[in-house]
Amino acid sequence: MEVNQPVSDEEIAELVAPDRDIAVAVGEPLVELTELTVQFGGLTALDHVTFDIKRGEILGLIGPNGAGKTTCFNAMTGVYKPSHGTVTMEGKSLVGKKKHAITRAGVARTFQNIRLFGEMTALENVVVGLDARHRTSVPGAIFRTPRHIREERESIDRGMALLEFVGIADKATSPSRSLPYGYQRRLEIARALATDPKLLCLDEPAAGFNPAEKEELMELIRQIRTDGYTVLLIEHDMKLVMGVTDRIVVLEFGRKIADDIPTKIQQDPAVIAAYLGVEDDDDGVA
Repeated sequence: MEVNQPVSDEEIAELVAPDRDIAVAVGEPLVELTELTVQFGGLTALDHVTFDIKRGEILGLIGPNGAGKTTCFNAMTGVYKPSHGTVTMEGKSLVGKKKHAITRAGVARTFQNIRLFGEMTALENVVVGLDARHRTSVPGAIFRTPRHIREERESIDRGMALLEFVGIADKATSPSRSLPYGYQRRLEIARALATDPKLLCLDEPAAGFNPAEKEELMELIRQIRTDGYTVLLIEHDMKLVMGVTDRIVVLEFGRKIADDIPTKIQQDPAVIAAYLGVEDDDDGVA
Protein backbone atom coordinates (compact mmCIF):
# COMPACT_ATOMS: atom_id res chain seq x y z
CA MET A 1 0.00 0.00 0.00
CA GLU A 2 1.31 3.42 -0.91
CA VAL A 3 2.11 5.70 2.03
CA ASN A 4 2.02 9.48 1.70
CA GLN A 5 3.01 11.33 4.86
CA PRO A 6 1.44 14.74 5.62
CA VAL A 7 3.87 17.60 5.27
CA SER A 8 2.40 20.18 7.65
CA ASP A 9 0.55 20.42 10.96
CA GLU A 10 -2.46 21.89 9.17
CA GLU A 11 -2.66 18.90 6.81
CA ILE A 12 -2.34 16.52 9.75
CA ALA A 13 -5.21 18.20 11.62
CA GLU A 14 -7.40 18.23 8.52
CA LEU A 15 -6.78 14.58 7.71
CA VAL A 16 -7.19 13.35 11.28
CA ALA A 17 -10.65 14.86 11.63
CA PRO A 18 -11.81 16.75 8.56
CA ASP A 19 -15.32 17.42 9.88
CA ARG A 20 -14.47 18.15 13.52
CA ASP A 21 -14.77 21.51 15.24
CA ILE A 22 -11.32 22.31 16.59
CA ALA A 23 -10.73 23.60 20.14
CA VAL A 24 -14.26 22.95 21.40
CA ALA A 25 -14.79 24.81 24.68
CA VAL A 26 -15.95 23.03 27.81
CA GLY A 27 -19.72 23.23 27.64
CA GLU A 28 -22.94 21.36 28.15
CA PRO A 29 -22.99 17.66 29.12
CA LEU A 30 -22.06 15.36 26.25
CA VAL A 31 -22.62 12.11 28.17
CA GLU A 32 -24.79 11.66 31.27
CA LEU A 33 -24.80 8.67 33.61
CA THR A 34 -27.83 8.55 35.89
CA GLU A 35 -28.19 6.08 38.77
CA LEU A 36 -26.01 3.65 36.82
CA THR A 37 -25.92 0.24 38.51
CA VAL A 38 -24.17 -2.95 37.43
CA GLN A 39 -24.69 -6.18 39.37
CA PHE A 40 -23.14 -9.61 38.91
CA GLY A 41 -25.35 -12.05 40.80
CA GLY A 42 -25.30 -10.81 44.39
CA LEU A 43 -22.31 -8.50 43.82
CA THR A 44 -22.93 -4.83 43.09
CA ALA A 45 -19.95 -3.56 41.10
CA LEU A 46 -21.47 -0.13 40.37
CA ASP A 47 -24.03 1.34 42.75
CA HIS A 48 -26.35 4.12 41.52
CA VAL A 49 -23.53 6.23 40.07
CA THR A 50 -24.48 9.60 38.61
CA PHE A 51 -22.17 12.06 36.84
CA ASP A 52 -21.82 13.81 33.49
CA ILE A 53 -19.00 14.37 31.03
CA LYS A 54 -19.00 17.87 29.61
CA ARG A 55 -18.23 18.52 25.97
CA GLY A 56 -14.61 19.47 25.49
CA GLU A 57 -13.28 18.50 28.93
CA ILE A 58 -10.81 15.93 30.21
CA LEU A 59 -12.56 14.07 33.02
CA GLY A 60 -10.60 11.76 35.31
CA LEU A 61 -12.24 8.68 36.83
CA ILE A 62 -10.21 7.41 39.77
CA GLY A 63 -10.46 5.12 42.76
CA PRO A 64 -8.73 2.18 44.41
CA ASN A 65 -8.64 -1.26 42.79
CA GLY A 66 -12.13 -2.72 42.69
CA ALA A 67 -13.81 0.68 42.87
CA GLY A 68 -15.80 0.09 39.67
CA LYS A 69 -13.92 2.29 37.21
CA THR A 70 -13.52 -0.26 34.41
CA THR A 71 -17.01 -1.59 35.08
CA CYS A 72 -18.24 1.93 34.44
CA PHE A 73 -16.31 2.05 31.15
CA ASN A 74 -17.73 -1.33 30.17
CA ALA A 75 -21.30 -0.26 30.93
CA MET A 76 -20.84 2.87 28.83
CA THR A 77 -19.34 1.04 25.86
CA GLY A 78 -21.73 -1.90 25.63
CA VAL A 79 -19.55 -4.59 27.18
CA TYR A 80 -21.94 -4.85 30.16
CA LYS A 81 -25.64 -4.15 30.24
CA PRO A 82 -26.55 -2.01 33.26
CA SER A 83 -28.86 -3.56 35.84
CA HIS A 84 -30.38 -0.15 36.47
CA GLY A 85 -29.97 3.45 35.36
CA THR A 86 -29.21 5.19 32.11
CA VAL A 87 -26.31 6.29 29.93
CA THR A 88 -27.13 8.96 27.35
CA MET A 89 -25.06 10.78 24.75
CA GLU A 90 -26.50 14.07 23.54
CA GLY A 91 -29.82 12.98 25.05
CA LYS A 92 -29.97 9.61 23.29
CA SER A 93 -29.72 6.38 25.28
CA LEU A 94 -26.74 4.07 24.78
CA VAL A 95 -28.16 1.33 27.02
CA GLY A 96 -28.91 -1.88 25.13
CA LYS A 97 -27.05 -0.85 21.98
CA LYS A 98 -24.50 -3.16 20.40
CA LYS A 99 -20.84 -2.22 20.78
CA HIS A 100 -20.53 -1.28 17.10
CA ALA A 101 -23.59 0.96 17.37
CA ILE A 102 -22.08 2.73 20.40
CA THR A 103 -18.88 3.24 18.41
CA ARG A 104 -20.89 4.76 15.57
CA ALA A 105 -22.70 6.97 18.09
CA GLY A 106 -19.32 8.46 18.97
CA VAL A 107 -17.74 6.55 21.87
CA ALA A 108 -14.28 4.99 21.47
CA ARG A 109 -12.04 3.37 24.05
CA THR A 110 -8.68 1.80 24.74
CA PHE A 111 -8.12 -1.10 27.14
CA GLN A 112 -5.94 -1.87 30.16
CA ASN A 113 -4.52 -4.79 28.21
CA ILE A 114 -3.48 -3.71 24.73
CA ARG A 115 -5.65 -5.24 22.01
CA LEU A 116 -3.93 -4.78 18.67
CA PHE A 117 -3.77 -7.04 15.62
CA GLY A 118 -0.20 -8.23 16.09
CA GLU A 119 0.49 -9.39 12.54
CA MET A 120 -0.91 -6.23 10.97
CA THR A 121 1.24 -3.16 10.48
CA ALA A 122 0.67 -0.05 12.56
CA LEU A 123 -1.04 1.62 9.60
CA GLU A 124 -3.30 -1.37 8.97
CA ASN A 125 -4.39 -1.34 12.62
CA VAL A 126 -5.47 2.28 12.27
CA VAL A 127 -7.24 1.60 8.97
CA VAL A 128 -9.32 -1.05 10.78
CA GLY A 129 -10.59 1.72 13.05
CA LEU A 130 -11.37 3.92 10.06
CA ASP A 131 -13.57 1.14 8.63
CA ALA A 132 -16.15 1.99 11.31
CA ARG A 133 -17.06 5.11 9.30
CA HIS A 134 -16.95 3.60 5.82
CA ARG A 135 -20.08 3.28 3.70
CA THR A 136 -18.87 0.78 1.13
CA SER A 137 -20.91 -2.43 1.03
CA VAL A 138 -19.37 -5.91 0.98
CA PRO A 139 -20.06 -6.27 -2.78
CA GLY A 140 -18.54 -2.83 -3.28
CA ALA A 141 -15.35 -3.93 -1.58
CA ILE A 142 -15.23 -7.20 -3.51
CA PHE A 143 -15.67 -5.51 -6.88
CA ARG A 144 -13.59 -2.46 -5.90
CA THR A 145 -16.13 0.16 -6.85
CA PRO A 146 -15.01 3.80 -7.22
CA ARG A 147 -16.38 4.55 -3.73
CA HIS A 148 -14.36 1.69 -2.23
CA ILE A 149 -11.17 2.82 -4.00
CA ARG A 150 -11.73 6.41 -2.83
CA GLU A 151 -12.37 5.35 0.77
CA GLU A 152 -9.32 3.09 0.70
CA ARG A 153 -7.11 5.95 -0.47
CA GLU A 154 -8.59 8.34 2.11
CA SER A 155 -8.06 5.73 4.84
CA ILE A 156 -4.35 5.50 4.09
CA ASP A 157 -3.99 9.29 4.18
CA ARG A 158 -5.97 9.63 7.42
CA GLY A 159 -4.25 6.62 8.95
CA MET A 160 -0.84 8.18 8.30
CA ALA A 161 -2.06 11.48 9.72
CA LEU A 162 -3.20 9.75 12.91
CA LEU A 163 0.13 7.96 13.28
CA GLU A 164 1.86 11.31 12.81
CA PHE A 165 -0.47 12.83 15.41
CA VAL A 166 0.48 10.26 18.07
CA GLY A 167 4.16 10.41 17.12
CA ILE A 168 4.82 7.04 15.47
CA ALA A 169 4.45 7.70 11.73
CA ASP A 170 7.92 6.26 11.14
CA LYS A 171 6.60 2.88 12.32
CA ALA A 172 3.69 2.77 9.86
CA THR A 173 4.91 -0.35 8.06
CA SER A 174 6.10 -2.20 11.18
CA PRO A 175 4.02 -5.10 12.54
CA SER A 176 2.33 -3.88 15.70
CA ARG A 177 3.67 -6.81 17.74
CA SER A 178 7.22 -5.61 17.05
CA LEU A 179 6.65 -2.11 18.37
CA PRO A 180 7.95 -1.03 21.79
CA TYR A 181 5.31 -1.12 24.51
CA GLY A 182 4.90 2.66 24.63
CA TYR A 183 4.40 2.80 20.87
CA GLN A 184 1.75 0.10 21.09
CA ARG A 185 -0.11 2.26 23.60
CA ARG A 186 0.07 5.21 21.22
CA LEU A 187 -1.08 3.02 18.34
CA GLU A 188 -4.13 1.92 20.30
CA ILE A 189 -5.01 5.58 20.89
CA ALA A 190 -4.60 6.30 17.16
CA ARG A 191 -6.91 3.40 16.29
CA ALA A 192 -9.54 4.66 18.73
CA LEU A 193 -9.30 8.17 17.26
CA ALA A 194 -9.76 6.64 13.81
CA THR A 195 -13.43 5.96 14.62
CA ASP A 196 -13.87 9.76 14.88
CA PRO A 197 -15.31 9.67 18.42
CA LYS A 198 -17.06 12.43 20.29
CA LEU A 199 -15.83 10.82 23.51
CA LEU A 200 -12.47 9.07 23.83
CA CYS A 201 -12.23 6.73 26.85
CA LEU A 202 -8.66 5.91 27.92
CA ASP A 203 -8.30 2.99 30.33
CA GLU A 204 -4.95 3.32 32.17
CA PRO A 205 -2.98 4.57 29.14
CA ALA A 206 0.14 5.24 31.25
CA ALA A 207 0.43 1.69 32.60
CA GLY A 208 4.05 0.57 32.27
CA PHE A 209 5.34 4.00 31.23
CA ASN A 210 8.47 5.61 32.64
CA PRO A 211 8.33 9.25 33.86
CA ALA A 212 9.45 10.70 30.52
CA GLU A 213 6.82 8.68 28.64
CA LYS A 214 4.15 9.85 31.09
CA GLU A 215 5.05 13.48 30.40
CA GLU A 216 4.76 12.83 26.67
CA LEU A 217 1.40 11.12 27.19
CA MET A 218 0.10 14.11 29.17
CA GLU A 219 1.01 16.37 26.28
CA LEU A 220 -0.69 14.03 23.80
CA ILE A 221 -3.91 13.95 25.85
CA ARG A 222 -3.93 17.74 26.02
CA GLN A 223 -3.45 17.90 22.25
CA ILE A 224 -6.30 15.44 21.72
CA ARG A 225 -8.60 17.75 23.68
CA THR A 226 -7.29 20.82 21.85
CA ASP A 227 -8.24 19.15 18.57
CA GLY A 228 -11.87 18.96 19.69
CA TYR A 229 -12.24 15.64 21.47
CA THR A 230 -13.75 15.01 24.89
CA VAL A 231 -11.69 12.62 27.03
CA LEU A 232 -12.60 10.27 29.89
CA LEU A 233 -9.48 9.00 31.63
CA ILE A 234 -9.00 6.11 34.07
CA GLU A 235 -5.52 6.25 35.52
CA HIS A 236 -3.74 5.24 38.74
CA ASP A 237 -0.86 7.67 38.31
CA MET A 238 -2.03 10.63 40.38
CA LYS A 239 0.60 13.02 39.09
CA LEU A 240 -0.68 12.44 35.56
CA VAL A 241 -4.35 12.67 36.58
CA MET A 242 -3.89 15.86 38.59
CA GLY A 243 -1.77 17.38 35.84
CA VAL A 244 -4.00 16.79 32.85
CA THR A 245 -7.67 16.67 33.95
CA ASP A 246 -10.21 19.48 34.28
CA ARG A 247 -12.39 17.57 36.72
CA ILE A 248 -12.23 14.27 38.62
CA VAL A 249 -14.88 11.77 39.69
CA VAL A 250 -13.86 9.40 42.49
CA LEU A 251 -15.38 5.94 43.03
CA GLU A 252 -15.06 3.69 46.07
CA PHE A 253 -16.70 0.27 46.35
CA GLY A 254 -18.82 1.07 43.31
CA ARG A 255 -20.16 4.37 44.66
CA LYS A 256 -19.29 7.95 43.76
CA ILE A 257 -17.70 9.73 46.71
CA ALA A 258 -16.47 12.93 45.05
CA ASP A 259 -16.81 15.02 41.89
CA ASP A 260 -14.75 18.21 41.70
CA ILE A 261 -11.75 20.00 40.22
CA PRO A 262 -8.31 18.42 40.91
CA THR A 263 -7.24 20.88 43.62
CA LYS A 264 -10.45 20.24 45.58
CA ILE A 265 -10.15 16.46 45.11
CA GLN A 266 -6.65 16.54 46.62
CA GLN A 267 -8.08 18.17 49.73
CA ASP A 268 -11.27 16.09 50.04
CA PRO A 269 -11.17 14.08 53.32
CA ALA A 270 -13.19 11.21 51.87
CA VAL A 271 -10.84 10.91 48.89
CA ILE A 272 -7.74 11.12 51.07
CA ALA A 273 -9.08 8.35 53.29
CA ALA A 274 -10.06 6.15 50.33
CA TYR A 275 -7.25 6.65 47.88
CA LEU A 276 -4.76 9.47 48.31
CA GLY A 277 -3.84 9.04 51.95
CA VAL A 278 -0.26 7.77 51.69
CA GLU A 279 2.37 9.86 49.93
CA ASP A 280 3.87 8.16 46.92
CA ASP A 281 7.60 8.91 46.59
CA ASP A 282 7.43 8.50 42.80
CA ASP A 283 4.42 10.68 42.17
CA GLY A 284 4.75 13.14 45.06
CA VAL A 285 0.98 13.25 45.62
CA ALA A 286 -0.46 12.86 49.10
